[in-house]
Amino acid sequence: MGEKAVIFAGGKGTRLSPYTTVLPKPLVPVGDLPILEILLRQLVNHGVTEVILAVGHLASLIRAYFEHHPLNERLSITYHQESSPLGTVGALAEIGGFDAPFFAMNGDILTTLDFAELMRVHRQGDAILTVATTLKRVQIELGVLQLTESRRIVGYDEKPVKEYPASMGIYVYDGRIKEHMVAGEYCDVPTLVLRLIERGEKVQAYVPDAYWLDMGNRGDLERATEQFEANRALFLPEGF
Repeated sequence: MGEKAVIFAGGKGTRLSPYTTVLPKPLVPVGDLPILEILLRQLVNHGVTEVILAVGHLASLIRAYFEHHPLNERLSITYHQESSPLGTVGALAEIGGFDAPFFAMNGDILTTLDFAELMRVHRQGDAILTVATTLKRVQIELGVLQLTESRRIVGYDEKPVKEYPASMGIYVYDGRIKEHMVAGEYCDVPTLVLRLIERGEKVQAYVPDAYWLDMGNRGDLERATEQFEANRALFLPEGF
């Protein structure tokens, strides 16, 4: 038995307009392949045999693209049509049926992440949720002051760069997660994480040495295309 994954592919991708006027965001090409196809090929390479695509905007085009795709020989692809916006966790509650750990992720991510290693770390850590993380660098465009309670300046840092661990939008959920979901309730990942922490559940981070970029806007798309075309073998090993 292989691993299972849920991919959220229902967003409108308004920041990628005009591409997403005629294409669902997961079908926007990075080089010669849609970003969703790259992600599916990577999952197959790392042992995933069943994927559920949670679709919404222009879902018929996603279905049509993969209907007779060669990936179907290696991967079982089914669809969950979102009846109303419920957030990513709300969509998972509607899908249900998961007893073993499973992947869940956004469908607009370009990464070199080792998904099999992520699953191994999750199983070893005995966590209810594992969040794959990336280090986000933020440039502060002002001089940052250090003040005492009496407002005396004791330090001055000119335009510092701060680093923060941030979610990749890639997760492994334990089957027990269903105990913390409510069918029909709107719920996103930040809300769920805080709920789990409050209830004493273990939520852990996975910190890989991996490239990661989500397709937030046209600039991101251009950067992703450059990286993919220059380093294709890092993203898709031969045969995948």
